Amino acid sequence: MLNLSRTWLRHAVGCWGEKGDEPQLLGFLNAVLGRSGKEPIESIEIKENTSFVKNVLSGKSCILDVLAVLQDGTKVNIEVQLRNEHNMDQRSLFYWSKLYSESLDEGEDYQELPNVVAINIVDFDFPAEGNTHTCFHIWEDTDPSLILSPALEIHFVNMVKWRKQREKGLDDPLHRWLAWFDCTRRVRSTLRRIPYQNNNR
Repeated sequence: MLNLSRTWLRHAVGCWGEKGDEPQLLGFLNAVLGRSGKEPIESIEIKENTSFVKNVLSGKSCILDVLAVLQDGTKVNIEVQLRNEHNMDQRSLFYWSKLYSESLDEGEDYQELPNVVAINIVDFDFPAEGNTHTCFHIWEDTDPSLILSPALEIHFVNMVKWRKQREKGLDDPLHRWLAWFDCTRRVRSTLRRIPYQNNNR
């Protein structure tokens, strides 16, 4: 059985997937994406239909927890994974690839493909290396300043590492959100407004 905080984690993120949830989602995305050097997001559109039909070749269907489109056309998928099935890297790449490939209609040029950002909030220790928040791109091996394409960006927010992290400053927007995700029912009511303060810092 999932404990209260883990159930709350999925509920807290899943409730962003409907029209009207834009302010909360905007704050969280700025907290995460701001760490990879992006300018503050000013507007988003939430896509309520977040299911992909099974592909004839793969037989796999995708259900995204949250799907949003930024003002520049970038698509952002947020997924919460509570159980370690030892396939998180492949799973995230699969979800990213489905969202990327199905963004192009027949007859459209490849240049019309949008950038796709995947944000995975995991309640197990993945990746085992790295910090609480890790971000991956497609770099050239010998020259990390040379990026093949900005189309792929995959984030992992590791809640296990967050709980072990000693320094947790509420002046950090992402730290405020993770504290809110992970707090107990007793303190949630007193902290419920914290994530909305200074989200764009």
